[in-house]
Amino acid sequence: MRDFNENPFIVIWELTRACQLQCLHCRAEAQYHRDPRELTFEEGKKLINEIYDMDQPMLVFTGGDPLMRADVYDLAKYAIDKGLRVSMTPSATPNVTKEAIRKAKEVGLARWAFSLDGPNAEIHDHFRGTSGSFALTIRAIQYLHELDIPVQINTVISRYNVHVLDEMAELVEKLKCVLWSVFFLVPTGRGKESDMISPVEHERVFRWLYETSKRVPFDIKTTAAQHYRRVVLQAKMREGKTANNGIHYEDVLNKGLTGQVDGLGRAPRGVNDGNGFIFISHIGDVYPSGLLPVKAGNIRETPLADIYRHSPIFQDLRNPDKYKGKCGVCEFRHVCGGSRSRAYAVTGDYLESEPYCIYIPKALRNKEANRR
Repeated sequence: MRDFNENPFIVIWELTRACQLQCLHCRAEAQYHRDPRELTFEEGKKLINEIYDMDQPMLVFTGGDPLMRADVYDLAKYAIDKGLRVSMTPSATPNVTKEAIRKAKEVGLARWAFSLDGPNAEIHDHFRGTSGSFALTIRAIQYLHELDIPVQINTVISRYNVHVLDEMAELVEKLKCVLWSVFFLVPTGRGKESDMISPVEHERVFRWLYETSKRVPFDIKTTAAQHYRRVVLQAKMREGKTANNGIHYEDVLNKGLTGQVDGLGRAPRGVNDGNGFIFISHIGDVYPSGLLPVKAGNIRETPLADIYRHSPIFQDLRNPDKYKGKCGVCEFRHVCGGSRSRAYAVTGDYLESEPYCIYIPKALRNKEANRR
C-alpha cells in the first residue's frame, strides 16, 4: 500500500489561471489572460519527471482552463509516455471542440471531467457566471461519448442546487457518466460562506448520497467532504456490512459493477489535504490542496518530493492526532479527519475541527455523561 508520508496518491497541477468563465465559487479567481510567470514547457517536463519519481501518482491538469495553454497536449503526451495516468478538467467554453477532444484522445488522456452544477441552464449558468455554459457542457459531453471517452461530472453542492439533487442524479445517469464527483463548497477564492449549505444539510446530503449510491449505475465520490466517510461507515455498521472489529477505510469503499473494490482506481486509504494529495499552482507554488492556500514551497526552488515529505505543514496534516477540538478526539479521525481546507477557511487554523460536521465523538459524549 502506498505510504502517504512518502508519496501522494494524486497530484493536481494548475496549468494556468486563464479562463473564460466567471464561476461564483472559483478557487483560483480565474482571469481572462494567462500569467507570464506560469511554469514554462521545460519547467513542466521537469515537474512531470519529479511527479513520476514519486511512485507514479495520478496527475490531473486543472486551471483556470487548461485548454488556454497551447502546449497542454504536449505536456499530457510527455506525462503519458512516461507512464503516468493523466486526466483533465477543462472549462466548458468554445475551446472544447470535437477536434480538441479527439486530439486529447490521441495523446492518451484517460478521462475528461466537466462541471455541471444544476440540472438546467438557469441554475448552472448562474453558478458558472456565464450564459450558455450549460448548453456548451452538454454538447461537450456528447462529443466525449461519440469518441468513446469516459465522462466524469463534477458538481459543487451549494445553496443554489441542494434542492435539485434528485434531478441532478437523474441527469448524470442520463448522460451515461462513469463517475459523479460531488464537491462541497469551501469558502475560499470567490466562494463565500453564505453560498454554503448548513452543517445539518451536509449530513442530510451525505445520507442521500449513500442511499443514492446503492441504486445508480455510476460511482459517486466526494471532495472536501471527508465526513461523508463517517456517514457511510455508520450506515454500514447499522446494516451489518462492516467487519465490526474497528473503524477501517476499506469499509467505506463500494464494490463497483465489476465486483472490484473501488474499480475506478481511487485511493485505498482516505485522502485529505496534504495527506495523499498535493497541489501545484501555475507559478510553481506548492499547497496541501487548491482549497487550502497555505504555501509550503515552490518547485522552482525545492524538489517536489522534499516539499511533500518534509514540509512541517504537510507533516502536521498527515498526523490526525494533531487535530484540535472534537476532530482531535473523534474515533473516526484516522478515516475521516474532516476537511482541513474548510477548517482553515472558517477558523484560520487548518488543524481545527471540521466546522460543518454535526457529529459528537464518543469521547465527548462519555465525558458529558460522566459529568452528570
